[in-house]
Amino acid sequence: MKAKAIIYDFDGVICDSVNLKTEAFAKLYEEYGKHIQDQVVDYHIHHGGISRVEKIKYYHNQLLGKEICDEEIKKFSEQFSLLVKKKVIDAPFINGADIFINKHASDILQFICTGTPEDEILEITEEKKISHLFRGIYGSPKKKTQIIAHILAKTGLLPSEMLYFGDALTDYNAALFFNIPFIGIQNFDTTFPSNTNIIKDFTELL
Repeated sequence: MKAKAIIYDFDGVICDSVNLKTEAFAKLYEEYGKHIQDQVVDYHIHHGGISRVEKIKYYHNQLLGKEICDEEIKKFSEQFSLLVKKKVIDAPFINGADIFINKHASDILQFICTGTPEDEILEITEEKKISHLFRGIYGSPKKKTQIIAHILAKTGLLPSEMLYFGDALTDYNAALFFNIPFIGIQNFDTTFPSNTNIIKDFTELL
């Protein structure tokens, strides 16, 4: 059965921008030394799809042993945004992703579900000239399961009528929670369960 709707993660699925955010987190915690930087990078790499706010809370609470207030979280988040937003806008698409999305814009409902702040992902997709290809573009502070629940309610479709593309276990688990068929985008940092459908990039589907 052909999918009636597709949900895409963004970084590492549509846009080749995962390494940009890894570098930005390392820069953000540079003052705390290489030992902390290495832990920050490792956590970021292995927890794709989680919002930067949740990561910043974790880094401070668990790695630095510090409490962090909302105002400080906002400051760190804004610094992170300054480091990455323009770079993500300028970053290339994952091979074949833009062609695949354009190809299906007229016959399949398409959505973005990302851990990037929603106002930022809206700006990024507008600047990359792809926002018009999606029926909905959603980001944090909503969690991925909340976004998917909204998409299911909005479309009235069954999970079996949808397809989810992701590059992280966060994506896999969100799709699994709703029993949505999942296709993983291969990368060096995520090991999906052995029975997962995995593609190198979208050129395999064109």
